[in-house]
Amino acid sequence: MLCQYVHQFGRKLVRRRPLEPQEKSESRRAPLNTLDLVILGVGKILRAAIYILIGKTVKYITGPAIVLCFLAAALFSLLSGFCYAELWARVPRSGSVYLYSYVTMGQLYAFITGWNLILSLVLGTAILARAWSYIFDSLIGNHISQALQGTFSLHMPRFLAKYPDFLALALVLLLMGLQVLGVRDSALFNKVFTGINILVQSFIILSGFIKGDLHNWQLTECDYTSNTSESRGTSRLGPLGSGGFVPFGFDGVLHGAILCFYAFVGFDTVVSRGKEALNPQWSIPLSIMFSILVCFLAYFGVSASLTLILPYYQIQPDNPLSQTFLDGGWISARYVLSVGIICAITYRLHSAMFPMSQVIYAMAEDGLLFRGLAQVRARTGAPIVAIMSSGNLAGVMALLFKLSDLVDFLSVVTLLAYTLVAFSVLVLRYQSHLKEKTGKEIEMESEAEGSPLDSVPEAGTSNILKSLWFPPSTTPTEKSGQIVYGCAFMLVLLLAILSLVLAQWPRQVFSGDPVLTTVAVLLLPLIAGVTAIIWRQPQDPSPLYFKALALPVLPLVSTFVNVYSMMRMPTGTWVLFGIWMVVGFVIYFGYGIRHSLEENNEPQPPASTLQT
Repeated sequence: MLCQYVHQFGRKLVRRRPLEPQEKSESRRAPLNTLDLVILGVGKILRAAIYILIGKTVKYITGPAIVLCFLAAALFSLLSGFCYAELWARVPRSGSVYLYSYVTMGQLYAFITGWNLILSLVLGTAILARAWSYIFDSLIGNHISQALQGTFSLHMPRFLAKYPDFLALALVLLLMGLQVLGVRDSALFNKVFTGINILVQSFIILSGFIKGDLHNWQLTECDYTSNTSESRGTSRLGPLGSGGFVPFGFDGVLHGAILCFYAFVGFDTVVSRGKEALNPQWSIPLSIMFSILVCFLAYFGVSASLTLILPYYQIQPDNPLSQTFLDGGWISARYVLSVGIICAITYRLHSAMFPMSQVIYAMAEDGLLFRGLAQVRARTGAPIVAIMSSGNLAGVMALLFKLSDLVDFLSVVTLLAYTLVAFSVLVLRYQSHLKEKTGKEIEMESEAEGSPLDSVPEAGTSNILKSLWFPPSTTPTEKSGQIVYGCAFMLVLLLAILSLVLAQWPRQVFSGDPVLTTVAVLLLPLIAGVTAIIWRQPQDPSPLYFKALALPVLPLVSTFVNVYSMMRMPTGTWVLFGIWMVVGFVIYFGYGIRHSLEENNEPQPPASTLQT
């Protein structure tokens, strides 16, 4: 009885959502070539992140080596982009990763994906609002921050910001009100503000060529001594690093690369429109590569210019770009630049709030979140409750948390999302449940699963090991799919242990510590062996619009990079993330699992066409 109950409960967790037939209107769009997809990708990726990340990252973490951080983040994002493209190819429909996960991986997996997608969008909104507040305040002489800090700084807990940012809260509430009234994004606004963003970044890059000094990439102790009072005659000057191009060492480059992941979020726009491409098998990977390349060149140019114009330790963390031009003597350019940056962030903030409420609305419609969140205002069609709940949450985060903590929090959520996508691609390629089987395939599958293992009991272990390396079927079976699932979970566990060891005790590992070095060395052949078992299993031969190359190596590398990066995040970030996940699981197991549409056998609504 207990086993039957556990089995039924497990089946509930993996129920997949049936995909409704595609609407005719969605298939009548004009086909897109590679250039069209690149333009879409650049417009989505090239956001205001550079204005937010660069200040504290350059001054306290990387120095001029931030250009290497953007390069590493671009390469790692490329791996995730290819994994995301294959996941979309299994559900060739405009939508979010929540929809793709529900259709392919099941309900619990979809809830975790959607719950973290909501958090990432909320955090992105809070970060943009906080950055907007910093830049606007700097433009008017920092009067707002000085007044608030003098009033609240002594009463704020250490884990919160020094003062509540009421300006950021007001901005979020204002834009939330516009969303409730039905004001939405438009293609014209997108072109105008993307153009402003490109002009601002082009101006910064050209200024670096004019006013930049290569000596700022080759700073020495003498430069510190003559330019800062923090020097104490040592080769490493506390928070200022040790000079040169990489003042904080390789560790600083790794930490900076993790934070720079945020700058490349948005390639999902390319893959979600991939079915409209003339040749998806080539257009999707080329578009992802060129979109990330163009954005990397822009980020590289801006960060290089900033660190060439001023020594990295003189850069102002909260408002680096306009303050750099002020210190560099271009006072008039500072004001023009600040206005341009404010315009770019304002538009990005407005466009970021729309998908935030749409994900909540989609999950509430499916019954995984409270049904009341799917309430729609009849006059405008806006999901008013979802907009207000997500907007208020984003406003509270912008009000109370430090910008650096929000960026760390978002980095963990983004890396987890990339990990979930890589895991999905790894296991789905080897499954048989995603396609209809013919009678011949079913017969072959039953023969393969019921043959040697039962006929020769005394050689059971030998046959099991043999079947791992020499699968009895050339097409995926239920048993081979279960083997891949088990091996994939084991891989994630082994990679998590290896990442934890390398992230927390790297010096001990490479210096020959007997315990830690032995653990790391033993984990490598285990990981290689489990990967080889997955590689030997039969893959699903069904044609897809796009298939990632080099399975299982590509998702494996992507998973390792993401997990290792997450292991380097501070403890406080993990505490906040743990609280968020506990709240989510309470909602799911207390409400969602019993009220989902699949549980109640209600008619399925058409698959949501939200796009994030």
